[in-house]
Amino acid sequence: MLKLLRPAVTRVMTPLGRALARLGISPDVITAVGTLGVVASALFFYPRGMLFAGTLVITFFVFADLLDGVLARMTGSGSTWGAFLDSTLDRLGDSAIFSGLILYFVLEKEPEILLAGVALFCLVAGALVSYAKARAEGLGMTADVGLAERGERLVVVLVAAGLSGLGVPYILAAGLWLLAAASAVTVVQRMVHVYRQAVVR
Repeated sequence: MLKLLRPAVTRVMTPLGRALARLGISPDVITAVGTLGVVASALFFYPRGMLFAGTLVITFFVFADLLDGVLARMTGSGSTWGAFLDSTLDRLGDSAIFSGLILYFVLEKEPEILLAGVALFCLVAGALVSYAKARAEGLGMTADVGLAERGERLVVVLVAAGLSGLGVPYILAAGLWLLAAASAVTVVQRMVHVYRQAVVR
């Protein structure tokens, strides 16, 4: 779904990319700043129950994940190191978002342990989704299938958290349960996809 929106987002961000390129700012710097912003925002706002404000700030920094790619293409500075750094820091940012929500559930006046567990499951399952693809590609296969890739997972959790911060009841719980199910299905889909490549010939 989000792959269809990427060209439009890229066009919007191209002028900013040009400005950063003129300033000599590298894509790796954008990647690092974006991740630092996501981590700091998620761990500051979410545990305090500031879900809407936190989501707005996190979303701002998440766009750096697109901006670094735009900048790399414009300057021709894309590299293997840059791709590795981007993927690695993506995992850090995702972990911070779910960790912030886990702390929010645990630190409430009436702790919601079940939802904290669901958020933890989403964190682990999301890591497995990414690992399955990376490991498959490392073995010369593909695993780019499934319901919930990183972009979709971020949209679901951020929209649910933001709306919850605006007072929409049950939306965060519904979003996390949906995300947990979709992530689990995606892990299975990728395992089956790799199995067919590796064993069923």
